[in-house]
Amino acid sequence: MPHSTGLRGRELIKGHATLNDFLMLVDPSCEVAISGADIAAVCDRHSGIGADGFVRVVRTTALPGAGAFAAAVPEAEWFMDYYSADGTVAEMSGNAARLFAHVLDREGLRPIADGESVTIGTRGGARTITRLDELWTVDMGPVRLTSPEEADDEGWDTAVVVPGLAGERAALSVELSGPHTVVALGEENELEAAAFAGLTDSADPVAYDPVPEAGTNLELVVPLGEEIDPDSQSPVGIARMRVLERGMGETPSYGAGCCAVAVALHTWTGPGAPEDYRLLVPGGEIGVHVGADPLGEDSSVLLTGPAAITGRVTIA
Repeated sequence: MPHSTGLRGRELIKGHATLNDFLMLVDPSCEVAISGADIAAVCDRHSGIGADGFVRVVRTTALPGAGAFAAAVPEAEWFMDYYSADGTVAEMSGNAARLFAHVLDREGLRPIADGESVTIGTRGGARTITRLDELWTVDMGPVRLTSPEEADDEGWDTAVVVPGLAGERAALSVELSGPHTVVALGEENELEAAAFAGLTDSADPVAYDPVPEAGTNLELVVPLGEEIDPDSQSPVGIARMRVLERGMGETPSYGAGCCAVAVALHTWTGPGAPEDYRLLVPGGEIGVHVGADPLGEDSSVLLTGPAAITGRVTIA
């Protein structure tokens, strides 16, 4: 790993949240000087350790440029300094946030009891994470539709051509920690037929009309009906989905993408739609709570799932 000089001799924690994997550097005082090239080198799956992203676990007051945030949100003692696998600065990842909280607890940096919540800093703002036994719930913040007028009239605003599927497919555009384009499919065999293998982006050969200005994340979903939660006796929507992530290609799990799918399903169902969804992704199972009105002014979407530490490595 010739380019990871800033991380030489440092221990990294490897972990995942529904197979979305990350490398975590515990650096409370922000003492380690790392570059985008260092991060890209260790995240490379052939010449490095391999990961979908990189996180520095740092105290908010120690992170350069975070002084105003630390003053505004003093309860956010820890900051999720998050980077994409190519070394570029990124705002927020719901899956990384779950692993972040798990690492805080397991490493004794901030023990979190069952049922307790912790507030962390991210470049997307403060986020509250709650422990539910072995699961973690992340407040993902507000969501909105990109073209609400068209969505109200038709239930969709974009036509998408997906490799492996015949014809154009109607899609709904959702904004949550970035742009999302959600396509509903009628059968699971269509979901399996989508030809995502080898793709490293959500653009060409996928075609969109209109073309998203800043790119998009593509989610394909097959609704599988509803079940009754035995505790609340409320309906839970069930669906299977796949994600083609912008700048990444297909990933086994994408927290914001799961939230976008749940909001789209709720929007399409209309009055009486479930407030909770159980989403089956290649990496496992994710729960999303959208509430009665996920597009309301003060609404927030909640993402729930597991997180696990899989190992530790010292960079040579």
